[in-house]
Formats: sequence, structure tokens, C-alpha cells
Amino acid sequence: MTTSDPGSPPPLPWMEWQVGERVVVRYRDSDGMRTDALGHLTEVAPDHVCVDTKRGVVRVEARTMITGKRVPPAPQWPR
Repeated sequence: MTTSDPGSPPPLPWMEWQVGERVVVRYRDSDGMRTDALGHLTEVAPDHVCVDTKRGVVRVEARTMITGKRVPPAPQWPR
């Protein structure tokens, strides 16, 4: 079991993500409603991530993040 320094900030899970990975991030929008950003990461920083979604690039501020994770590639449907 490892212990962390009580004065150190908690780890930032999204800092382990890599640009180009497909992720989903649940966050609170400006109205306080929960919403998801699903797509490929274009930027990762301690205070935010940017996700390229079907509706365009969404910047999610760390203070609004609820949860997030890496997800598998989108299914490929025959044309």
C-alpha cells in the first residue's frame, strides 16, 4: 500500500491520457446539467482537456469534470 503526501494535490487521471485517444468525459455545462463529450483528444492539460466530437471540438475545464475514461474505437458500419 502506498501513501501520498497529505499536502499534495490528488492525481489527475486525465493526465495519463494521450492526444489521439478516444475518450468520453462527463462534465457539468454552464447550466449545471450533466453532458458528455465523446471523441478523440486533441489537447490534455492539468486544467482542461479538448475532445474532438461529432459537433466539433469541446473544451472541458477540470473544475467541471465529473468522470471520464478511455473508450474503444467507434464501430465501423458497412456502407
